[in-house]
Amino acid sequence: MHFGIDRLLAEPDLRKPLHGKRVALVAHPASVTANLVHSMDALAALDDIRLTAAFGPQHGLRGDKQDNMVESPDFTDPVHGIPVFSLYGEVRRPTGQMMSTFDTVLIDLQDLGCRIYTFVTTLLYMLEAAAAHGKSVWVLDRPNPAGRPVEGLILREGWESFVGAGPMPMRHGMTLGEMGHWFIDHFRLDVDYHVIAMQGWQPDGTPGCGWPTDRIWINPSPNAPNVNMARAYAGTVMLEGTTLSEGRGTTRPLEIFGAPDINSRDVIATMHQIAPHWLAGCALREIWFEPTFHKHVGTLSHGVHIHAEGPPYDHAAFQPWRVQALAFKAIRTLYPDYPLWRDFPYEYEHGKLAIDVINGGPALREWVDDQAAQAGDLDSCTRADEIAWRTTQQELLVYR
Repeated sequence: MHFGIDRLLAEPDLRKPLHGKRVALVAHPASVTANLVHSMDALAALDDIRLTAAFGPQHGLRGDKQDNMVESPDFTDPVHGIPVFSLYGEVRRPTGQMMSTFDTVLIDLQDLGCRIYTFVTTLLYMLEAAAAHGKSVWVLDRPNPAGRPVEGLILREGWESFVGAGPMPMRHGMTLGEMGHWFIDHFRLDVDYHVIAMQGWQPDGTPGCGWPTDRIWINPSPNAPNVNMARAYAGTVMLEGTTLSEGRGTTRPLEIFGAPDINSRDVIATMHQIAPHWLAGCALREIWFEPTFHKHVGTLSHGVHIHAEGPPYDHAAFQPWRVQALAFKAIRTLYPDYPLWRDFPYEYEHGKLAIDVINGGPALREWVDDQAAQAGDLDSCTRADEIAWRTTQQELLVYR
């Protein structure tokens, strides 16, 4: 199969509308060709492309910023001599001065198919700025490694943030190019928008189930090390709003969770007791780990590894958001007074619990904390949201 960047490089006719235009690129470390050449280098080598600027999203163009809310500076690229603007620094929306450096912007970002992964918000902000300044936006499309499954509550009105660009579920089941179509439709944007579509992508085709097995995985952000993480992320990202470690400071971040003061064997057993049907399609394994930085640094923690890979993995059955919600419910059942929710400014949002910002509203937290609430209670409201989203997205899908 061919990603958008590979098609743009291989098919000169696709590039003709760019002739004579000033071209910018939004990219990160995973923005590479099939031959592992970074997209900026590959585009700069073309005689018919005039690259005048670049942009880096959260974690930076170089992917050097490890944690959330660690900002990247602007700089001049030492190889190509063009300005590189940070969209996760002094600003998160491109300024008028930034927009004046190009006519068309190419967005080549490997996404994870999750509302909270901020590259999708950066896409929206660029679309809105392009509409205001009369610029063109092209997405060089890449696979959604989590595939087509949809899961989670839709973000509620008033809970928009940098990790919640609009009323979509946690796991949206679309590529970045398709999400661009949804943003334009939902927010009624008047913008010149194009998607250089992939060829041969099979969203639910085995064995990759979203990620083509003949392509090398490169971290789009420092804590996105493999496809298992990408599959689990729509659930494990909620750990950022808790006192539990999400595995930062280990070699398997956002695939594991734990803490020094829980018994993970009991947690797993209680998860099976509360809602065993939510655990289909994956395997849970008891682990011990000691983070070298971040939460519980230097302290032995008892935890759980979520395996959405190998023989246990069932792409259609796996529900990462419910798996992680169930873990929270099990901990609350075992330890009713456990200080589960972390209270701190999350992605520049003040006065709101991080877990609520992450989920686009308080419903998940309230379900966990309600001792009388059953799995079916969360399922009933979530299923309605998931069905509504699938109906909304159908006409916008590029790959069928």
